Amino acid sequence: MGFTRAELESYRDATIPDLVEPGVRLLFVGINPGLWTAATGTPFARPGNRFWPALVRAGILPRPPAYSAPLGPDDRRLIFDAGLGVSNLVARATARADELGVDELRGGADALVARVERWRPAAVAVVGLTAYRQGFRRPKARAGRQDESIAGVPTWVLPNPSGLNAHDTVDSLAAAYAEPARAAGVLT
Repeated sequence: MGFTRAELESYRDATIPDLVEPGVRLLFVGINPGLWTAATGTPFARPGNRFWPALVRAGILPRPPAYSAPLGPDDRRLIFDAGLGVSNLVARATARADELGVDELRGGADALVARVERWRPAAVAVVGLTAYRQGFRRPKARAGRQDESIAGVPTWVLPNPSGLNAHDTVDSLAAAYAEPARAAGVLT
């Protein structure tokens, strides 16, 4: 599925629902939906995003979902049966995460706390260090498991899988994502 630039722009400021069902064990939290995600309704849908390939490489999922299109029932079941859920700090779709303001990230962090309290996953993994630092007012946070939890749930801050993050590979992302997956009991 491809989109023209104008088609993608038409999804600016759109939102997609959280990909979560009761019993979620590991909640991945993105910064905000990109325009591809808004267009397809599927988290981390942009071509070149390494989120789903990293989950497969880590052994968290047996195969990637068809993430360049709306998730079908089989792909949703694949994700939920693995104990995974996906949410975002900010619900508003943008072309780039750096279009978000600090106040928007802080409001999103407050809203995330309420969702985590409601869902009670075993672990939370925020993929985006700068957004985490700004949203949660933790300017010295480092990647990895955090000393502070979100709503009492053990929390990790991990590398963002966007193709714009050239510092990480599918292999390094897989290694980072495996740690909270093991802690949540979705990976042995």
